[in-house]
Amino acid sequence: MRRRTRSLIGTIVMLAFIIIYAPLAMALADSRISQTPAPVQAILYALLGIAWIFPLMPLISWMGRNDPRSDR
Repeated sequence: MRRRTRSLIGTIVMLAFIIIYAPLAMALADSRISQTPAPVQAILYALLGIAWIFPLMPLISWMGRNDPRSDR
C-alpha cells in the first residue's frame, strides 16, 4: 500500500477516534473530575488531554512507513 493511501486511511481513522474520544473525555470530566480537588483536576485534565495519543501511536507509525520498493 502506498504511503499516500495509508495517510488517507489513517487520517480518517484518527478523526473518527477523536470524534468518539472527545465527548467521552468531556463526559468523564464533567461527571467525575469536577468533584475532585483542584490539583487532582489539573493532573487528570492533563492526562485526558494526552491519553488519545497512546492508542493512535501504532497508527501514526504505520502511516509514516516508507513505500515498499518495486522490483521493476
